[in-house]
Amino acid sequence: MAKDDHLNTDEKPAAAGPAAPGTDTRKRRLPPSILVLVAALAAGGFFGYREFQDRIAFLHEEDARVQADMVTISSRVAGWVTRVAVAEGQSVAAETPLVVIDDREARLIVDELHAQMQGVEAQKARLRAERDLVEKQTASRLTAERSELSAAEVTVSSLVPQLNLAKRELERTRSLFDQKVASRRQLDQAETQLQRIEREHSIAIAKLKGARARVKQAEAEKARLGVLAGDLEVLVKRQVEIQAKIKRHELDLADRTIESPLQGIVDKKFVDVGEYVTPGQRLMLVHDPSKVWIEANIKETQIERLKVGQQVDVHVDAYPDEAFVGRVQRIGNTATSAFALLPSPNPSGNFTKITQRLPVRIAIEQRQGRLRPGMMVEVKIATGR
Repeated sequence: MAKDDHLNTDEKPAAAGPAAPGTDTRKRRLPPSILVLVAALAAGGFFGYREFQDRIAFLHEEDARVQADMVTISSRVAGWVTRVAVAEGQSVAAETPLVVIDDREARLIVDELHAQMQGVEAQKARLRAERDLVEKQTASRLTAERSELSAAEVTVSSLVPQLNLAKRELERTRSLFDQKVASRRQLDQAETQLQRIEREHSIAIAKLKGARARVKQAEAEKARLGVLAGDLEVLVKRQVEIQAKIKRHELDLADRTIESPLQGIVDKKFVDVGEYVTPGQRLMLVHDPSKVWIEANIKETQIERLKVGQQVDVHVDAYPDEAFVGRVQRIGNTATSAFALLPSPNPSGNFTKITQRLPVRIAIEQRQGRLRPGMMVEVKIATGR
């Protein structure tokens, strides 16, 4: 019995009921580090899934900038700069004077051409007056000569019957003289009468020829009017030529005041008063702040996901707290490497394939002129995949 009691006494601690449940609970409780790891894995999986969805549904690109049409202001003429009317960063309206070039020589040339024009106009007036005078003189002279011609023709025509009568009278008197009927005196008188009429007839014919010659001469002088008309035509063409030169030099004079072609902002000026500029030299850079867009360089492996009209979320580095929204306006047809100034030949045969990029234009609205050309932006394009 004592032995059994001893054995029972040793077994009591192992069979104690209340201590067993507490021991199992402490063994099943997880340590805090495992809980943190599980939470981190869960959070990582959640955010990773969201990032995966974002990468699938959107296309992200950091290589993007705000762009605008930068207009280069240059000169068409050469000369000394006498005035620079604007400063960098100044807003200008269209047709605002920007640069003024010395125009003294151009004004002198225009004045000289105007003087030539006035001289040609005076010559035209003189030729018109001479033409009118010649026309009146020729008309009156031609009328008088034609009247004399008509009188000479009448005189000749009136002497022809008298001449024929005198000839018949002489023949008849000579016949009578041969028959001893008429005297020598009558024969002499008949011959004298014929000679007088022949002389008068010859004089009348000479006057008729002279009248005809004078009529032709008057008609020839009338042709002088055509010569004067030709001289007038030459002066008219000369006047047109001078007028064209005047317009050209007036254009040269107007180009010496260089105006802004648009309403915008002066970004940079490259000239100061006193410098000599040449045609085509760059003087200023101007852009219209109301017309800006974003140009993003997208990898060629992602270009198939883009379509015109897709919405774009724009993050501007300069304004991190503002949201901008745009739309894909145009997808480039040529990689940016095709516009490189220096080509990249491969004479050695070693080749490393590099992913090319294509420019994509994104339309965006300006906000109070805060979007400026050259600003870096990040774009997030909703591709809808």
